[in-house]
Amino acid sequence: HKQGIKYIDHYSCNHVQRPRDEQEFHKLHRNHRHHVLLFHDPIAAKHAQYEGHRFQDICEVDVRDGSRGYAAQYQMEAFCHNNPGFLDMHVKYLKRLLAEVPIDAIEVDDMCDYVGLAACGCKYCRERFKRDYDREIPPFGDKSFWGDTSGAMAYWGNYDNPAFRDFIRMKADSIADHVKLVKNTVGKLPLLTCTSSTGPISLNVISLNLERMSPYLDFFMLENVGATVRSTNWVRMDAEALHQKDIAMQRGNAPAIALSSTIYEKGAYLGWALSRFWGVANWSNLLNRRLEEEPPNAREMAEVIHEWNNWEVDNSDLDYRKGEDLVEVRLVSNSYCRDNGWRDKEGKEHWTRLRAWSESLVNHNVGYRFVRAGELGDATMLKRESTPLVLDGVACVSDKQCKALSDYLASGGKAWLALPFGTHDEKGFEREEPLSEQLLKAHGKRITLIESAIHSDPLEGLIAAKKFSPVIRQTAGDKRGAARIRFYDGEFTLHFLNRAMEAIPHPGIEDSRGAVIQDIESLITDNRLSYEIRMDALPHSRYVLRSPELKDKSREVISGKGKKGYQHLKVDLTGINVYSIIQKG
Repeated sequence: HKQGIKYIDHYSCNHVQRPRDEQEFHKLHRNHRHHVLLFHDPIAAKHAQYEGHRFQDICEVDVRDGSRGYAAQYQMEAFCHNNPGFLDMHVKYLKRLLAEVPIDAIEVDDMCDYVGLAACGCKYCRERFKRDYDREIPPFGDKSFWGDTSGAMAYWGNYDNPAFRDFIRMKADSIADHVKLVKNTVGKLPLLTCTSSTGPISLNVISLNLERMSPYLDFFMLENVGATVRSTNWVRMDAEALHQKDIAMQRGNAPAIALSSTIYEKGAYLGWALSRFWGVANWSNLLNRRLEEEPPNAREMAEVIHEWNNWEVDNSDLDYRKGEDLVEVRLVSNSYCRDNGWRDKEGKEHWTRLRAWSESLVNHNVGYRFVRAGELGDATMLKRESTPLVLDGVACVSDKQCKALSDYLASGGKAWLALPFGTHDEKGFEREEPLSEQLLKAHGKRITLIESAIHSDPLEGLIAAKKFSPVIRQTAGDKRGAARIRFYDGEFTLHFLNRAMEAIPHPGIEDSRGAVIQDIESLITDNRLSYEIRMDALPHSRYVLRSPELKDKSREVISGKGKKGYQHLKVDLTGINVYSIIQKG
């Protein structure tokens, strides 16, 4: 509502539900009770159309047998992002929607291709591949292109073949152009889509590429979910959250949102707490009607989220868009590695290394942010900060990126480098000599060679060798809680989120991902914590601890001068299982 949005339209960009047999029919009804299912029966589907475009004529084409593309995970057929009939239909629908419905924003969901690599073999996709890349889509039996297709689709494709890499790029191009078309149609109306991941190679299978879509989006939403007991293991999600947060930041500090789905209050609290810790907006969503049977004690949305929202307004009303994370390290995430399907000799990808770094940084309470492909190629942007760049397995690097990095190092910048680096160019072609050779030769004194985070904890080694000194260091208490420094209009805050939570499952309710959260307990035993913080990060002397678990009460935070250049903080988190914050008293 603060953004002027009270009524938002949400629909799937190219899905049309078409269960193909009785089993699929019942599966669809079991999993999608949250909306009214008005799909056509098989007889009516042959005649279904809108604005003169018959649905069966604008669907994706399966490369295996020429049938209409089908995504079994959602019991749906999909319209082709390159089909001019579909795009014309979509624009006409949007224009009618805008003329007849007073919406404040629009979420055009599922901007990807859930049919996966089995699509699309229609004439329009073939024409585009030929026009843009001078390539042909080969028959499905061509293993030099499609690779080993005997297993799951997630493992299809021969990334050693430049034609297949171009096919992956073409599919991402198509969806980015579709988003651009939607934005041009809706104009100033805020536009968003929904993504749950941005980093791994596996996303190439469904052509989900938020970085490619980002120029045309106004809001950025991480589909965090949060209803099941797995969600308490949140550290694995931190990389995705901060990755999407950086994408939003580079779009003029666009609103970043974490969507958490839940059944009960504690699931909603966890989702709210994650958003606070990440410094993004929170969007809570009920999953009651995703279950086969609605729980007898089912809650309404206001019932599960009101306590946490009201506490925030009354006790810690911070504008997340004014929050500035303390950044001590910049983690380079180069999308060229993902686009080209690069993996090391052990089969590990670039994103695997980044997630390992993210986990280490969280465990050591070191503030970080991501540097993505565009920024890595801009020396001016790199020079704006003096924090070290982490380059772990950045194998696919363009000449422009290497030049920008060289300029940054020549100006006094620092980098921590885990090989390989620059073994391939931005198109995935192997270089005769890795770019690391020339970089180390020219700027070796500015580069610290380290092991990859997937093999060790290089951050711990750098701290032990006194080559890196964190702003905050825990000196007493259980270290299984994460602490993150953030400033709001220059005011210091310290957010705590438990890394040792134990989810208590509901005894009888599960969704497709497992048991839902009924309650959350903490495995931490020593909650009397002490920290040393560099004085330049701690401008005031009186702070208090607040948490929704303390209701409207606060606890005193003991602070004082520590060793030279540092202050110490002592805080008691006893009885707090999930989230708390230190802020100005």
